[in-house]
Amino acid sequence: MSEIGATAMVLAAGVGARMRPLTDTRPKSLVEVNGKPLIEFGFERLRAAGVKKAVVNVHYLAEQIEAWAKRQLAPSIEISNERGKLLDTGGGVANALPLLGPAPFFVLNSDSFWTEGAEPALQRLRNAWDGEIMDCVLLLCPLNRTLGYHGKGDFLLSDEGRVSRPGTRGDALVFIGAYLVHPRLFAGLPSGGFSMNLLWDRAIGRSRLFGVAHTGRWIHVGTPDAISNAEKALAE
Repeated sequence: MSEIGATAMVLAAGVGARMRPLTDTRPKSLVEVNGKPLIEFGFERLRAAGVKKAVVNVHYLAEQIEAWAKRQLAPSIEISNERGKLLDTGGGVANALPLLGPAPFFVLNSDSFWTEGAEPALQRLRNAWDGEIMDCVLLLCPLNRTLGYHGKGDFLLSDEGRVSRPGTRGDALVFIGAYLVHPRLFAGLPSGGFSMNLLWDRAIGRSRLFGVAHTGRWIHVGTPDAISNAEKALAE
């Protein structure tokens, strides 16, 4: 396997306030759908993609995620500790860069999941990668392929695969919590918490943010009420 996507970052440090009361006693990534922790859905995708090493960041009820990680056989897991301060989606990845290596790596949210199309989504991100022209490639989903999402979308995708912000247009695609990124995108940033949107907007300004349109479905589990709908969708 290519070194592209041989490692991955899994974001699992969130508090999960909207999932209360389920998250009063466990982190959101360990809330179960069909008897399976949410984080496990992402790890199934990483295993299928041949990822060798994953870094998981922890903050809220961190010891529970660490215990889960110790039970996993593959990929190998290292913990990025954010107990002292939650660093947001960008700062959390930046903090873990020493563990992730110099090659492009996957980043996955741990609290949502997707069903596959004809070709696995992570492999499609790998196939799309061209380090000469891009710093990051996002997995995006058309609104009509989402479940449990009530927004208007996040990005537009050109015929060439370049990503831009939607402005007032209504045909935006939804970012569904997975991307492939080169460490150079984080160069020159101060330490501390920040959103990945800061870096994505910089990449858009340089015409170096790309995307792939997902061909399966994305299932967003944001509240306790969404669990039953997610389980119905999986049954279908």
